[in-house]
Amino acid sequence: MIVDHRTYRIKPGHTQAHLGKPFAYMFAVTGDVNTIVHQWVYEDTGDRTRRRAAMMADPEWQVYLKKLNESGLLTAQNTSIMLPAKFCPIKR
Repeated sequence: MIVDHRTYRIKPGHTQAHLGKPFAYMFAVTGDVNTIVHQWVYEDTGDRTRRRAAMMADPEWQVYLKKLNESGLLTAQNTSIMLPAKFCPIKR
């Protein structure tokens, strides 16, 4: 199993404007505020590739991306593919 850990930096005052159903979806209230982190769990890199290809082929997703780009809310993104540690409750 892999975890796609994404950190987004958005314009102040817009942390509640995002929707989704990931494994974890959190926003910072202290420290680096105006930051959203979400994590998506996949069986492996092949599973991630297939799912992301299907998402990119979805016309509704393309509409969302266009609106997001036009909004200017997203100012930075960092994506890391991570593996759970052996002692983590998430099982590989």
